[in-house]
Amino acid sequence: MDIIFLVAGLAILFVGGELTVRGAVGLARFLGVSPAVIGLTVVGFGTSAPELVVTVQAALAGKSGLAIGNVVGSNISNLLLILGVGAVMWPLTCGLAAAKRDAGMMVFSAVILVALGMYGQIEWWHGIIMVGLLLIYLGATYFNDKKDQASRKLHEREVEELEELESAPTSVPLIFLFTALGLVGLVVGADLMVKGAIGIAESFGVPETVIGLTIVALGTSLPELAATAVAAYRKHTDVAIANVLGSCVFNVLSILGITSMVSTLVVEPDIRNIDLWVMLAATLFVTVMLLKNCKIGRATGAVLILAYVAYIASLAPRVM
Repeated sequence: MDIIFLVAGLAILFVGGELTVRGAVGLARFLGVSPAVIGLTVVGFGTSAPELVVTVQAALAGKSGLAIGNVVGSNISNLLLILGVGAVMWPLTCGLAAAKRDAGMMVFSAVILVALGMYGQIEWWHGIIMVGLLLIYLGATYFNDKKDQASRKLHEREVEELEELESAPTSVPLIFLFTALGLVGLVVGADLMVKGAIGIAESFGVPETVIGLTIVALGTSLPELAATAVAAYRKHTDVAIANVLGSCVFNVLSILGITSMVSTLVVEPDIRNIDLWVMLAATLFVTVMLLKNCKIGRATGAVLILAYVAYIASLAPRVM
């Protein structure tokens, strides 16, 4: 039954996330919000919505290991698996200015999370600071878009990808229907997924942290995987990279920031001593590759995928 809950929750969560993004894009367009702003905000928040709801649900259930494991595992899968798959499909390139800004912020947020891990817990006032930093980053990017045409076009192309992929509604009734159904789906799906994950952990003796780092993290990262794969297939490689970097920033500053304001998150020893450092290493490796060559080729993509497989294999001793 727990496995059914987990699979059903994942399916409902995925559909809910899709509907929420469609509704949000449709609403933003109806309100006259510029495509660049939609790409900067709606895309980031929308694709991170499954992680947010699952993490909050896990925190409210008192499962900090599952909550933090979901975010850390999502970032590891974003950087190693999802970026690797995209690069294998088509070599990924991006502009140096965008790489410096977005990758720099990704490194900054990763360092913050490692520091909080060493502290041992993420408290409400940490969350306020993290969300504040995210808002400053979004504001700075918005004003940069006004001056930098290349940056603005990048965020506009992110919206084009969404509209081609998801056909955002245009009528008011459909906009609110999509949004309402999407939000309900996110809540119901997250509840089932968390219950299933906790049940599996208790039944099979698998640590909740491992469940969060693997199954839950992969499941909630499906929107990023779909968006990155489609962008790479269409050779919109800068969009593929922007999706991953933006998601990693949102995961740390938005998801953990908001969740810690709801409930204090205790960082488990394994996450503090192992997984946070794996995440930071992946973050630094990808950043160096982007700043050095503004490119992640097929060979590097294959290395990233193999690194992810090796990381997943390294979790096996924790299960035994």
